[in-house]
Amino acid sequence: MTPNTHQEAGPRTRLILALCILLTLLTMAIPASGQQGAKPVNWNSYRFLFGEWVGEGGGDPGQGVGGFTFSLDLQNTILVRKNFADYPATKDRPAFSHNDLMVVYKEGEKTRAIYFDNEQHVINYTVTISKDSNSVVFLSDVIASAPRFRLTNTKTGNDSMKITFEFAPPGKPEAFARYIDANARRKK
Repeated sequence: MTPNTHQEAGPRTRLILALCILLTLLTMAIPASGQQGAKPVNWNSYRFLFGEWVGEGGGDPGQGVGGFTFSLDLQNTILVRKNFADYPATKDRPAFSHNDLMVVYKEGEKTRAIYFDNEQHVINYTVTISKDSNSVVFLSDVIASAPRFRLTNTKTGNDSMKITFEFAPPGKPEAFARYIDANARRKK
């Protein structure tokens, strides 16, 4: 006798099928509910940074020229800075370009940033903004065997800003020395 392929499925088979369908539906629903619960990120205090910027000033011969952008990305969940500087050749070195990328993000109540450049540096920062929202400070984490960095962007007008970059030597994380003082104006 051959089995009848047109028989109704038994209760056990129907239960397994129902559980598979339920599990599939639950799996599909979990990511959707996680996305809906995400709290929007408020970047209003950082608005003075937004836009396309160009470096200003009549530097000495051989100094670089450059610019940067600050823009929101990933549906306004991160703030991205892209920076470039082009340096002409001098008698001591060939021409070169520096490019970097920084991603600013919220980590709970804190604001953090991670920096990458074409020289293969990776720097993690804690980000603070002044009470008047006119200054943003990026302070690198302390690593005993590495220098520490502080980058400050200060609004000086509606379309102008001062940039200060400082570093502290390894083992002296608060002994900052000024490395770059620059001004920038917003192009767009």
